[in-house]
Amino acid sequence: MAMFLFELVMAYVATICFGIILNIPTKAFNVAGLIGAFSWGFYWVISQLGVGIAFGNLAAAFVISVLSMYAAQYKKMPMVIFNIPSLVSFVPGGQAYQMIRNFAIGQSQTAWSFFVQVVVIAGSIAMGFILGELYHQIWRYGLTKIVTRH
Repeated sequence: MAMFLFELVMAYVATICFGIILNIPTKAFNVAGLIGAFSWGFYWVISQLGVGIAFGNLAAAFVISVLSMYAAQYKKMPMVIFNIPSLVSFVPGGQAYQMIRNFAIGQSQTAWSFFVQVVVIAGSIAMGFILGELYHQIWRYGLTKIVTRH
């Protein structure tokens, strides 16, 4: 339990630090940090169920997308201010590093394995954002208006 709380705090701090790097408004720091921490906690719980890294990232990205939409409406700011910093905990940077490293030292089989992981994680994150946007469109406009649009 102590490790879980530590990870939540670190996700909060990492989100705020990345928000500082991206120069988001200071009044968005706390909300973005909370979204980052909550989505990491959600990812952690999902991963404990053994559903796999792809579904865990998809679910976490969906949570980030939905919470960022609500935060953007609440704070009257663009959604990107909240969802990009919140995403920093899920970027497959370690796998990308290992991929490049293994290509450089000539271990192409291992490198391709890491490449597949990077593509799957990035695709899962993108799909989570798409599903979050779909949820928002259905919530905002209703399913019938989306289907009958031209």
